[in-house]
Amino acid sequence: MIMSEFTIKPVSTSHASILKFEANQFITQHISYEFENIEEAKISPLAQQLFHLPFVKQVFIAQNFVAINKYDIVEWNDVQDEVAEQIAAYLNSGAPVVQVEGNTSKKVPATVYAESTPNPGVLKFVANKKLVLQSVEFKNIDESKQAPLVMELFKFPFVKEVFLDDNYVSVTKYDYVEWEDITQELREFIRTYLEEAKPILNKNYQKESGNTSEVGQSSASVENLDDVSKRIVEIIDEYIKPAVASDGGNIQFITYDETSQKVEVLLQGACSGCPSSTFTLKNGIENMLKEMLPGKVTTVEAING
Repeated sequence: MIMSEFTIKPVSTSHASILKFEANQFITQHISYEFENIEEAKISPLAQQLFHLPFVKQVFIAQNFVAINKYDIVEWNDVQDEVAEQIAAYLNSGAPVVQVEGNTSKKVPATVYAESTPNPGVLKFVANKKLVLQSVEFKNIDESKQAPLVMELFKFPFVKEVFLDDNYVSVTKYDYVEWEDITQELREFIRTYLEEAKPILNKNYQKESGNTSEVGQSSASVENLDDVSKRIVEIIDEYIKPAVASDGGNIQFITYDETSQKVEVLLQGACSGCPSSTFTLKNGIENMLKEMLPGKVTTVEAING
């Protein structure tokens, strides 16, 4: 499998002097670093390189971004593209970001708490750190060959399915056990796994072509959609996904048929097979799309992931 190329996107923060340079992949494993000067940055060749820029005051390296605090001698608008290119070039060279990845002094202890979802068969385990950069669903252990955490979870006999998104893991159990008997065991396992900074997904992870998690529309292909489909994706991302994610699930746009005015979406995680999914879909998502796109949407059909 071939790793995708690193791309870097500048993102503003609440502090005018600090700019985040977000990567499309993880650059460290669950560990964050802060460097005040080039001497402190001796364990990070990337940070040292950045300190050679005369306007760099501080460098922060996190799981999927590099943040830079600058001196006032320049404006970010004048230099951000050049810095983004420099960071991308460094990452794509394959050089180490931090040479002592096991440095525990910079490690943030993991906390994990369990949260119920509308689906009684699914529980959401929320961590204090980002786990993945995009949602991914696993129906069985065969699909988890490139996902070490998920493979370990499937070794518990009561784990039926696993869904990962942002900072949480949604676990679907078999009906023969009750959550009260297994929640603590799962929570402690996930917390310990994260504290040991083990990988969530392998660096060369790619979704298998047969995975239902790949059915949804990727952000990279949104540009190829027609105008109505693009607007549907925007509405789902802005108004629907946050609420669905809070319940331990995910929703992705699949297709829109202009003739029948039918929209197909993919339900994942806690939403997949949830008893309330159909009700929520018909009384929430469908009504919202009809209201915001009058005359364009007649019906919405959900496909369980």
